[in-house]
Amino acid sequence: MMEIKIASRTCPDELGRPRTFHYALTVDTVEAGPFSCENYGVRISEEQGDSVSIPGITTSALRIDELMTLLVEHAVGPASLRDVVDDWL
Repeated sequence: MMEIKIASRTCPDELGRPRTFHYALTVDTVEAGPFSCENYGVRISEEQGDSVSIPGITTSALRIDELMTLLVEHAVGPASLRDVVDDWL
């Protein structure tokens, strides 16, 4: 699996403390007979905190770009990643 750092965002939590999230694209290669394709997923890590990854979300580069943009723009943290991806799918 390959991992590509996409962005980092710092935002205040409900108590005003800064929290920093790091967003990465994960890429796996899927082989099916004579064919192979890239299968994309995401990882969100909180600086000095949790890290959550969801591999194999889509084989579409356009769709994973849309999802990654949504995650970064809304400063989604590791705890919310699964819910956001489930709703997005």
